[in-house]
Amino acid sequence: MSEAELPFFVYGTLRPGEYNHDLFLRGRTAAEEPARLPGAVLYEGPGYPYAVELPAPAAGAGVVGELITPAAGQYRDLLDVLDRLEEYHGPGRPRNVYDRVPRQAVRPDGTPVPAWVYVAAGPVAAELRATGTLIAGGDWLRR
Repeated sequence: MSEAELPFFVYGTLRPGEYNHDLFLRGRTAAEEPARLPGAVLYEGPGYPYAVELPAPAAGAGVVGELITPAAGQYRDLLDVLDRLEEYHGPGRPRNVYDRVPRQAVRPDGTPVPAWVYVAAGPVAAELRATGTLIAGGDWLRR
């Protein structure tokens, strides 16, 4: 399967104003707009959050973030940089800390947008569900 050039839904240190945004995204994006990821919750991590997908829809669940559209000519480079940052080694790889998955983010007006999202990989997600600390409201910036 070839990978679609989707925008990225970011929800933690890659959001505008956060340190990884400045390091990896500043000057390399065409658009940054608010969005929400339904069907997931946010957990505290060691200086960064983890989005964990819910097995079934839950009222009020969702993660707050931004849709990041790479600037012309930046997509492949940003994909590689973000995969390394998020410790994503490929589909189903046991060393993944995050999995990169296509999901529907939702703009404030309700418009769904397909986007790449880095969610906690299976073993990480299981540990967080068992012992993690939820971020109320799913917003890293308002924790």
